[in-house]
Amino acid sequence: MSGAMRNATLPGDPPGGRRAVAVWSIGVAVYFVAVIFRTSLGVAGLDAADRFHVGASALSTFSILQLLVYAGMQIPVGLLVDRLGTKRVLSIGAVLFTAGQLGFAFSPSYGTALASRALLGCGDAMTFISVLRLGTRWFPARRGPMVAQLAGLVGMAGNLVSTLVLSRLLHGIGWTPAFAGSALAGAVVLVLTLLFLKDHPEGQEPEPSPHQGAAYVRRQIAAAWREPGTRLGLWVHFTTQFPAMVFLLLWGLPFLVEAQGLSRAAAGELLTLVVLSNMVVGLVYGQIVARHHAARLPLALGTVSATALLWAATLAYPGDHAPTWLLLVLCTVLGACGPASMIGFDFARPANPPERQGTASGITNMGGFIASMTTLFAIGVLLDATGDDYTVAFSAVFVLQALGVSQILRLRGRAARRERERLVASRVETVHVPA
Repeated sequence: MSGAMRNATLPGDPPGGRRAVAVWSIGVAVYFVAVIFRTSLGVAGLDAADRFHVGASALSTFSILQLLVYAGMQIPVGLLVDRLGTKRVLSIGAVLFTAGQLGFAFSPSYGTALASRALLGCGDAMTFISVLRLGTRWFPARRGPMVAQLAGLVGMAGNLVSTLVLSRLLHGIGWTPAFAGSALAGAVVLVLTLLFLKDHPEGQEPEPSPHQGAAYVRRQIAAAWREPGTRLGLWVHFTTQFPAMVFLLLWGLPFLVEAQGLSRAAAGELLTLVVLSNMVVGLVYGQIVARHHAARLPLALGTVSATALLWAATLAYPGDHAPTWLLLVLCTVLGACGPASMIGFDFARPANPPERQGTASGITNMGGFIASMTTLFAIGVLLDATGDDYTVAFSAVFVLQALGVSQILRLRGRAARRERERLVASRVETVHVPA
């Protein structure tokens, strides 16, 4: 068989099977723990404000810094995975986010707690792209979309654990025991990674990458960015992910308790609803996109529209508090934001060849976290400036949604034309590949 044929069939070569599931599950377990640590502040926001004696804007800085580090690490992590392999990058990530969670447990001051969250964000940044890469190495290419959706579902399960378990530990045994105890999960997945995770099946070693230092990095980033599909993927991720991320990561609990008058228990149940809705909608969206490729953009824009409509209805509802049924619908719709953001990768993936997948995924993954970071900061500043007026503060959501939608509409035509061109070229190349 010629080299051309071997390269053409390489993406479909991994056999999958039980061994693939076992190895991939270890990588997903690392991501699962990283999400628990990432979202732990969402159930501890009010406690953190009391512990460190800070206001809303300073409180939001915890999550902003964590997301700033996460977003800034995405492209470097994509390049690191290509160079070092998944096992090394996931191991480094587990060490960093476990140290960050442990440091947060024992932080005596706001400054040290801030540094711990930054360290946590650095480790967290190394997980998702690594898991995506691990899936492509162990499963056939046709399984890629479903494997990615399942990874996202496991991540949301981590969010569920922080909402249900960590919140109860926090109020049952206290700050330090709860956060320090949860850090043990990071040590467990680190050991599993070191002992059992493998980058690829035997006999499926990837071709060596022609790394050429800084010049190679610049070319990779520039080539991925030139593709309209990569930029469209970034803006889809930007516009869809952040409303739920902001709600779950920090401001959902204070909003429901302080602005809507709910008890902590009732607010926790609504946060849980967001996570459960995410897991169900993720399965539905994954099946729809797999069967109907043209449904990608309508699903993304429909999710943005529904989210904006429900936020507007909740914030503008007459009286002191929105009714329970409206909050239930809002949280259900927010659950669609995560699955919709995964559609961004379905635009970036076909726009780039295999050797740029890590870089393109990193660029796409930056979108939602940049939007989340911006919104977290804006809400904190507006709450301090308006005396905790959540209606004004949460209106920042609409500004970023409008920006994102305008960019999606601007890029959709170019991305569609370029995707058709690549598809035609791929078919021609396949037909003319020598036997």
